[in-house]
Amino acid sequence: MKRFHVHVSVDDLAKNIDFYTKLFGQAPSKQQADYAKWMLEDPRINFAISQRGHAVGLNHFGMQVDSNEELAALRLMADAASDGQSIDQANATCCYAKSEKHWTLDPQGLAWEHYYTMGDAKEFGDDHAPADSACCIPVQVNAEQKAAGNCCVPQTNSTANVGVTSKDGKACCA
Repeated sequence: MKRFHVHVSVDDLAKNIDFYTKLFGQAPSKQQADYAKWMLEDPRINFAISQRGHAVGLNHFGMQVDSNEELAALRLMADAASDGQSIDQANATCCYAKSEKHWTLDPQGLAWEHYYTMGDAKEFGDDHAPADSACCIPVQVNAEQKAAGNCCVPQTNSTANVGVTSKDGKACCA
């Protein structure tokens, strides 16, 4: 069964945890020093917030699934919607979870992730916004990059390869 996912970047985590806890009528199901997540059942939503240096506001949408088969079905739809421009992120550590996922962009450049969570992780992951860079999720930074088909992907660092590749090899932030 699928669960709609929304991730919002915030500038004051404590203030936002208080707000969304009251708004949803329940405490976060997962909370870290830079992250909180509510797993709502009615409606079925995975709503997450983080304070990781990204621009404040909507970070991305997504769909969380319960199996690799559902993820494969969503991959076909993402590829159909994006002319095969989905970006794989196998064995990702993101948002304190281990997941199989892929990303795509809507025509506005808004990032969508489809993912199957396999378990918890002790660290947030490699998704952070360096002060001199733009992003670590597939977000097109400006119209020129969008026209060129460039997108941002999680960086490969010297300690771990996050396994991200773009089918056409276009990327920024790396």
